Amino acid sequence: MPSATAFSRAGPARAGLPTRLRGFTIIEIMLAAVILAILGAIAVPMYENYITEARIATAIRDIRQISLILDDRFLDNDPPATLADVGVDLVDPWGNAYEYLWLRGNPAPGLNGKRRRDKSMNPVNTDYDLYSRGPDGKTTAQFTAGKARDDIVRANDGDFVGLASDH
Repeated sequence: MPSATAFSRAGPARAGLPTRLRGFTIIEIMLAAVILAILGAIAVPMYENYITEARIATAIRDIRQISLILDDRFLDNDPPATLADVGVDLVDPWGNAYEYLWLRGNPAPGLNGKRRRDKSMNPVNTDYDLYSRGPDGKTTAQFTAGKARDDIVRANDGDFVGLASDH
């Protein structure tokens, strides 16, 4: 009759080893590492996408709040020349200052070339432009230009606030 140690639950190859000396094989360790790498490859892009969407949502919220302050000033017939005139010193989620351009009734020369424009080159606002330059910190007046597609913009006199590429 075979001994009890020859046919243990671990099988005949490990039968004589004490429990504390049994370990993982190199195949088992490699398999666990591959599974962890696959999970990491899936999770990291999802996390980065989540962070980007959260930053965009924060910029949209900030622009809407600043618009409310500016709209009150416009209703009082006291449009501010800069955001600092109304006490707004917010920066966007990417660390850039929000851009503001007062359009209607502003006596400053050269404003027409700075106005934000849609794909048909029509101005997107009649009262004021308010936007974030987005993650790259670069912008141009036309929404369809490469530098402006990631901007978070206020358009249609406040009816649209979102990515310039979505307008």
